[in-house]
Amino acid sequence: MTEDVITPHTATDVDEWYQGLGQLGIVRSLGGAHRAVLVEDSRTLLVTFERADALRATGHDLPLGQRLAQDSGVSALTILSERETWFRDRDVYAYFDELIDDAFFDDFDRVVFYGEGCCGYAAAAYSVAAPGAVVIALRPQASLDARVAEWDQRFFDKRRLNFTDRFGYAPDMLDAAELAFVVYDPEQDYDAMHAALFTRRNVSKLRTRFLGDQIGEMLMGMGILEEILDAACEGQLSETVFNRLYRARRNYAPYLNVLLEVFDDGVRPFMTAAMCKSVSDRMEMPNHRRRLKDLARSFKDQGNPLPFWDTKPVSEPEVEGA
Repeated sequence: MTEDVITPHTATDVDEWYQGLGQLGIVRSLGGAHRAVLVEDSRTLLVTFERADALRATGHDLPLGQRLAQDSGVSALTILSERETWFRDRDVYAYFDELIDDAFFDDFDRVVFYGEGCCGYAAAAYSVAAPGAVVIALRPQASLDARVAEWDQRFFDKRRLNFTDRFGYAPDMLDAAELAFVVYDPEQDYDAMHAALFTRRNVSKLRTRFLGDQIGEMLMGMGILEEILDAACEGQLSETVFNRLYRARRNYAPYLNVLLEVFDDGVRPFMTAAMCKSVSDRMEMPNHRRRLKDLARSFKDQGNPLPFWDTKPVSEPEVEGA
């Protein structure tokens, strides 16, 4: 009788989860808080930095990098952390030093680094190990060094981490990259301030207004995060390509609901009505239909009916609680 193979889908604890990843490729421990998972299938390498504890907590069986490796056939190097470490660990430094000494990245025609938040910081910081790489960093921090970012009060307890030694100041580490894309929401003050520190000749700053601090999740919900990474892996990613893909937000309900909350402030009723009309013409969005009906009634009562309002009654949704 053969022993059952444990995969991330059947794992019941942390050790089993990593054992399952070992069925995909080489898993290597990098000290107590980090691991590296390597799958080599092609001459294109996707390097992702991801939070292992967050993946398990949200029910994702596989890291994003490994999912893309399976779907697209690229090679994938996934650096996992078990908590918010910003990957500031000498064992991680040593691992990348080893990759550099072995000329590991030279074996690939194209290398792409990706991460979000503290992982976005790491993607930018460690990209210096592979000159000519493309970097995609979602709402990254430039540094948590108090001398640089004392204004960022979100991670006050993380300031004991050392951001001044190896692979330290992320914007400087991008100097060797071919291209870098920093994706952020300008409405998020701290994220926008960090993004400003990444201003470089080879950095494109991509604004995703109203996505808040869940940019990766929202882009994934729109079905375009993997397309963005695929485009980067194919050497096709640009601001134009990103903006074309990002039009998917126009049909993404969570984004449209946020947009309604933002616009419906009592100051811009006509703009709110126009937005609700546009959404209602394209999608079944009960909240937008109800709000459009209310605004149309209000404008009519004021003797200024909406020019784009049809007189046909808007039916209420039949689903209870919709």
